[in-house]
Amino acid sequence: MFGGSGKRSSCMLRTGQFLLAGASMGVMAFASGFSSVTACLWSFSLACYDLRAIKFGDANDDHYLAITIFSIGDWVSATLSLGAASSSAAVVLLFTKETKFCSLNPHLSCGMFRISVYLTFGAWLLLTISSYIMYWLASKSEPEVVQL
Repeated sequence: MFGGSGKRSSCMLRTGQFLLAGASMGVMAFASGFSSVTACLWSFSLACYDLRAIKFGDANDDHYLAITIFSIGDWVSATLSLGAASSSAAVVLLFTKETKFCSLNPHLSCGMFRISVYLTFGAWLLLTISSYIMYWLASKSEPEVVQL
């Protein structure tokens, strides 16, 4: 299944998420006036998991608990990423269009802030695709029954 855990497509989605989020943070870190950096460990850790699964050939599409945890983590990350991207876009619009803050403070790199917002929305799009795939896999898998 496309995007299932341990598949090359999932690894490509996770790597894309990680690279876009990392690029967004890198652009913001090199922009003047930026003082904090956030973490994108969720996508990186799942990309490492997918690489390990590809190398050893042990995809966990049948493990209900792992798929459920990945699905919940993806939905939480996607929701938080959308909120962060939207609020960042609102701040960039406020600075550039409404208050003319960027034109009054030319030392700020408002163009780099805008690029960072574009990259953040790209990372969110890939994360949303992954979350839909994991949700679909969770709905198709059967919970394990423990017999006593």
